[in-house]
Amino acid sequence: MTRRTDWAEYTDGSAGPGDGTYGAAAAPYETDPFATGLREDDEARHGDGEARRGGGRGRGAGGTRGRRRRERAEPSAEDGGATSSSRAEKGEPPRDPVEQARAICLRLLTGTPRTRRQLADALRKREIPDEAAEEVLSRFEEVGLINDGAFAEAWVESRHHGRGLARRALARELRTKGVDSALIDAAVSQLDSEQEEETARDLVDRKLRATRGLDRDKRLRRLAGMLARKGYPEGMALRVVRQALEEEGEDTEYLGDEAF
Repeated sequence: MTRRTDWAEYTDGSAGPGDGTYGAAAAPYETDPFATGLREDDEARHGDGEARRGGGRGRGAGGTRGRRRRERAEPSAEDGGATSSSRAEKGEPPRDPVEQARAICLRLLTGTPRTRRQLADALRKREIPDEAAEEVLSRFEEVGLINDGAFAEAWVESRHHGRGLARRALARELRTKGVDSALIDAAVSQLDSEQEEETARDLVDRKLRATRGLDRDKRLRRLAGMLARKGYPEGMALRVVRQALEEEGEDTEYLGDEAF
C-alpha cells in the first residue's frame, strides 16, 4: 500500500520532529527540493539492487533474463509512481492526490521559480482535485517555496537589464503569469523614469547604425517603434530618438509626431 509522504520529509537536517518547515524555505528557489529525502530513497534502492545482483551471481543467464523481464514489466509514470490502471490491476488504492500534487510542484520548481498561478494551472491540467491543490500550494507559499513578490522583483530586474523592457511591458508580462496587481506595482516601482530613459537611449544607440542610409522619417519610425514594442511611452520614445538623430546631424526641427 502506498505510503503517504509526510511534510517533514522535505525538512533540512536541523528541523525537529515537530517542525513542519522545509529546509529550502530559508533560500527559496536556490535549493534543489530533491536534495533531501528523495535521494536517500534512490541510494537505498540502488544499494538494494547491488545486493540482489550480488546474490544472483552464479545463477547464469536465466537470472539475468528474469531480472530484465521484471524491469520491463515495472510501469512508470510522469509523477514517479505507478499508473492508475496498474494500481487498479494490483488492487492498490489510487495515489493520494496531496502527495501527487506535492511531487508535481517540487518537480516544476526545480531550477525554475514559478508563480502560484502557474503551479495551480499545472495541477489543474493534471486533474488534481482543487482541495488537494489548495492545500499543497498554501503550504509551499507558507514555507517560501512559492513567493510571487520575489518572483516579480527578479523578473523585473532580469527582463529590464537583459531585454531592455520598460515598466509597462514588464507589468503586462507579470499579469499573464498571474501575479497580483499590488505585487506588480511594487516590483516595477524599482524602475524610475530616469532609469527607463537611460535604457531607452542605450537601445537606440545600438540600433542607430543599422538605420543609416534611410531617410529621416523612416529612421524615426523604426527606432521609436522598437521602443514602443518594449513598452516605452510614446513621448519618451520620440524624445530619445529625436535627440539621437540630432547628435548625428539630422534636422528634426520640423519633424512632427505624426511621423511616429
